[in-house]
Amino acid sequence: MKTAFLLHNAYGIGGTIRTTFNLAGALADRGHEVEIVSMMRHRKQPRLALDGRVRLVPLVDIRAAGPDAAEPAFAEPARIFPAAEKRHRQYSRLIDQRAEAYLRSSDADVLIGTRPGLNVYLARFGRRRALRIGQEHLSLSAHSTRLRAELAKHYGRLDALITTTEADAAHYRRRMPLPGVTVLAVPNSVPDPLPTLVAAPSDGTAKVVVAAGRLTKGKRFDLLIAAFAQVAAEHPDWQLRIYGGGAERETLQQLIDSLGLSGHVRLMGSRTPIEPELTQASLLALSSEAESFGMIIVEAMRCGVPAVATDCPHGPGEIIRDGVDGRLVPVSDSQALAGALCELIENEPRRHRMAAAAVQSAARFAPALIAPRYEELFTQLAATRAYRSRERIRSSVRAGLRVAVRHSGLRPLVRLTRRGLSQPRTSARNRTAEGRPIAARRTT
Repeated sequence: MKTAFLLHNAYGIGGTIRTTFNLAGALADRGHEVEIVSMMRHRKQPRLALDGRVRLVPLVDIRAAGPDAAEPAFAEPARIFPAAEKRHRQYSRLIDQRAEAYLRSSDADVLIGTRPGLNVYLARFGRRRALRIGQEHLSLSAHSTRLRAELAKHYGRLDALITTTEADAAHYRRRMPLPGVTVLAVPNSVPDPLPTLVAAPSDGTAKVVVAAGRLTKGKRFDLLIAAFAQVAAEHPDWQLRIYGGGAERETLQQLIDSLGLSGHVRLMGSRTPIEPELTQASLLALSSEAESFGMIIVEAMRCGVPAVATDCPHGPGEIIRDGVDGRLVPVSDSQALAGALCELIENEPRRHRMAAAAVQSAARFAPALIAPRYEELFTQLAATRAYRSRERIRSSVRAGLRVAVRHSGLRPLVRLTRRGLSQPRTSARNRTAEGRPIAARRTT
């Protein structure tokens, strides 16, 4: 079986890229032919390591001196990639054209999109003989109302929609019903870092708390820095290291300086891979307002580092067992975050127990366990293709009838059953006492 993943930019760094590379390698282990299609390419080689058996196909070289820069469509804005998608400015008419050409000609048995705009490409242009699966690495609530409306028009053509958490899958089923589309949760996959990336997991003795992610407002690193001011006051020998880059770097550095924390909190910049840095810490802190999954939590747990995380929608609560392999604290509560960090700093035996439990718990996210879940999904979707097609038709007919009735002002005389359209219903006053319909009266 051949599986193709559509990625925004496989040459960059990010959780979606990492988990896609992980899953692609795991499917290759199980005998699949796998390729990753990158909508764009900004450098010669990917930043992250990719299994040599996985083929990488870039569609558009966006480098100024690249071979595609002279194409007229290169400078035109995208027309098909949704305008409400946050990456729209990075897309061009040339990417629209190349994505369409690839999808219409691909011989892959399974096509998997990895962000909303790519799922729209997939729904519109993916061959019907292929299984079309959209992944959502952001929660539904993270999308604007305008984008949700756009996605609702196209997602109904997919065979399946996969979220990273059960909570988000339930949210989609409730807020964006998709007849004939299987909506389910499959978590991101995270490999064991040993022995390729780290010599050994953390021993829990380093007086370091680590955090990682894009330096954006939603990650609330400002909250974490404020909380660590309290931690540093009680435990001045501990440090906070924050890894990642982003627009908030200067603002965060100013906050660090204003709180007098320059000796305790450091902005470390981006690191790839991140696992060697995680093993140099004893705790991970996550302070986000929302997370679609929280891949850094699993990566830390696999390195023997328990997490103290805000119990934000939707991921941390489905990863961490509070008090067993980590701690969950209320969102936007700096005192609770500081208190949980201090608790584990002061209680070293408990911290070590959580670290051991974290390693065991995180094993459930191993690619070797996630890949079979995708294979089961492929088999299920292939077996139910005809049934799901009928579900779409029934839903379309129901919607058409509702519109017709709404515009006519009449009660519906026809109802849809699982076997098709029923006979027209007759009202009670047009039935005999025995329940048989009265013959229509002849008029002259």
